[in-house]
Amino acid sequence: MGLVSQVFTEDALRPLKGHLAIGHNRYSTKGASRANNAQPFLLESALGPLGLAHNGNLVNSAELRRDLLQRGVGLMSTSDSEVITQMLAGASGGDWIDHIRLFMVRARGAYSLTILTRDSLYAVRDPWGIRPLCLGQLANGWVVASESCALSTIGAAFVREVEPGEIIAIDGNGMQSIQGAPPARRALCAFELIYFSRPDSIIQGSLVHAVRQKLGARVATEHPVDADWVMGIPDSATSASIGYARAAGLPYNEGLMKNRYIGRTFIQPDERLRRLGVALKFNALPDNLEGKRVIVVDDSIVRGNTSGPIISLLRASGAKEVHLRVTSPPLRHPCYMGVDMATCDELIAHRMSIAEIRDYLGVDSLGYLSIEGLAETIGQPCDKLCLACFSGEYPLAVTEAAGEKLAFDGVIE
Repeated sequence: MGLVSQVFTEDALRPLKGHLAIGHNRYSTKGASRANNAQPFLLESALGPLGLAHNGNLVNSAELRRDLLQRGVGLMSTSDSEVITQMLAGASGGDWIDHIRLFMVRARGAYSLTILTRDSLYAVRDPWGIRPLCLGQLANGWVVASESCALSTIGAAFVREVEPGEIIAIDGNGMQSIQGAPPARRALCAFELIYFSRPDSIIQGSLVHAVRQKLGARVATEHPVDADWVMGIPDSATSASIGYARAAGLPYNEGLMKNRYIGRTFIQPDERLRRLGVALKFNALPDNLEGKRVIVVDDSIVRGNTSGPIISLLRASGAKEVHLRVTSPPLRHPCYMGVDMATCDELIAHRMSIAEIRDYLGVDSLGYLSIEGLAETIGQPCDKLCLACFSGEYPLAVTEAAGEKLAFDGVIE
């Protein structure tokens, strides 16, 4: 338990020996920061030891979990990742590839997996390609990661993205690509490009930083406003604000300084900590703001409870006008595909109109990027992206049981 810098220390890593490894980092969502949900999940099976790390969320996990329990399989967590591990271990007959394929037939939803066995490493991406997964090469081996930015950190070269429905098998004979399941309708999560992925990652052949600059430019054309200069909410909206300023022909400037030691506030586990995070996270620059008409670019508004205090801080620091521009459409629906951001009642755009949000946040004007503008800027048609958090149209059928999965908190009740 703890932050990456506290857990993965030199002292902790030095004793590890071997030629195969998987690892996992997990941000804590509401109530879920518990050791029994930590990954990788490890167990012994008829085929030998098995380890699994998972990014995503299965929308039929409740059904799969019930089937395991009815077969007498014991579960120690509320995570769908443990369900995946038990399904892989308990499949009958065949080798690990057969077990993975059987799982892919039954699983519905987002899963990018790394699987460790006694002598092989497998990387698996769901047929919809909802979450990213990529392949890299070292001088003496192969590596897979959720994002390509991780590869350069260890001196690996980016090779390509793992394709939807693909299994990558890596062992002593090298790397092999295997079709695990037929590709389904492409449904890359648009929020990966808007916010979640790091700007120096490559997704669908594009540098995320460049995509975000284009998103900023697009919202500048959709919602122009007369102002003195443009700023972004650091750091997640920096790329987009540069794109906005360039498209609008306005200077780019800094209005906030960020404390680099405070984490993402939208995923803090409760409202008190979320508000405290905003207070600790930013300091304003009054000399830049005094008497100015400022365009503030942000990547998204989830609950609105961090945006409001930021706007108040800018006002208190002398900004004459504050115009908020958002490089995503309004977030009106929860995500069941792996970003546990909020419930319907918590999402401000689910409860309020854009005009009401404007008044609630205290900005002079508010403009969101359109869904059409988002898809065109990303360079994919709407039916090749997952836009469910904006449109409510999910790439897979979502039942009430999928909604219950979001409430899992790591405690068996």
